[in-house]
Amino acid sequence: MKKIYYLKTCDTCRRILKDMDTSEFTLQEIKTEPITVKQLEELHKLTNSYEVMFSKRAKKYKQMDLKSQVLTEKDFRQLILDEYTFLKRPIILNKNEVYVVNTKKRVDIFK
Repeated sequence: MKKIYYLKTCDTCRRILKDMDTSEFTLQEIKTEPITVKQLEELHKLTNSYEVMFSKRAKKYKQMDLKSQVLTEKDFRQLILDEYTFLKRPIILNKNEVYVVNTKKRVDIFK
């Protein structure tokens, strides 16, 4: 499966998707079509970490004062499922590989 989880209002997502050929990928906009438990579990099997998919740059991270808390993998999982902005983006699923792409350097592998 080739899939990209992204947010259309995210400047980083727009910039990265513009610079890569997405014709072979299914695009899933996570605000209008939230990530499911099954999808998140599939990504977790490939990354072995919810934390690596968790965005500590999300506004709610500061609003909820999560920085001062000790979060477990279970917490990261639930936060991602509860609030789409906690999913680091874009996340590119390329068959059996997952790329948590948040810099231009990371997207160069798809050129």
